[in-house]
Amino acid sequence: MKVAFFLTPKSEVICLTPKTTMRQALERMERQSFAAVPLVDDNGCYAGTITEGDLLWKLKNTPNLDLGSMEKITLKDITQHATNKPVRIDSRIVDLLSLASSQNFVPVVDDQGIFIGIVRRREIIEYCADLIKEKEAGRI
Repeated sequence: MKVAFFLTPKSEVICLTPKTTMRQALERMERQSFAAVPLVDDNGCYAGTITEGDLLWKLKNTPNLDLGSMEKITLKDITQHATNKPVRIDSRIVDLLSLASSQNFVPVVDDQGIFIGIVRRREIIEYCADLIKEKEAGRI
């Protein structure tokens, strides 16, 4: 089985860029109810993941930060505390599983580092649960 089986394509993923402002990121994440969002640079390459925690740490550590001043801070200026390591589309499933155990989603890139989508931990768990159910029902 290939990573592509679990892939949610880039066209269906909310992404931000390192040039996105802190305020824009907060509003987008709130509207979508996301705790983390992949960052994609101008060349289409995966550039990291911004999390609610990253934004909260920036808020905590920046005196007098308000919504107005958040419009001047871009995501490239915010330290990313978590590293969501990507996998290549041709990676083995075992590589995907080891990352998914510690990441809510695993970014997927091609051999040039171009972001092509994500694999959500939820889909992997649901797939495994279905396999277990089928085995228990004697279909495997």
